[in-house]
Amino acid sequence: MSQLTIIVNGEKTNIADTSTLSELVNSLELNPQRVAIELNRRIVRRTNWESTTISEGDHIEIVHFVGGGSVHV
Repeated sequence: MSQLTIIVNGEKTNIADTSTLSELVNSLELNPQRVAIELNRRIVRRTNWESTTISEGDHIEIVHFVGGGSVHV
């Protein structure tokens, strides 16, 4: 299987050339309910991750949501 080189959060990453955003999230062992994905400067809805394939040179930003706590002053 051939590989693609993409940029994930500013770092070069190699993935399988048939990968989707959903597969990328799984391969990175991320909780899909706690991340948002931007593909080439466009937010991709979670419902579209399964059908969104990744191409050579794509730039992907993954933002992790962290559970809160309270701020004490």
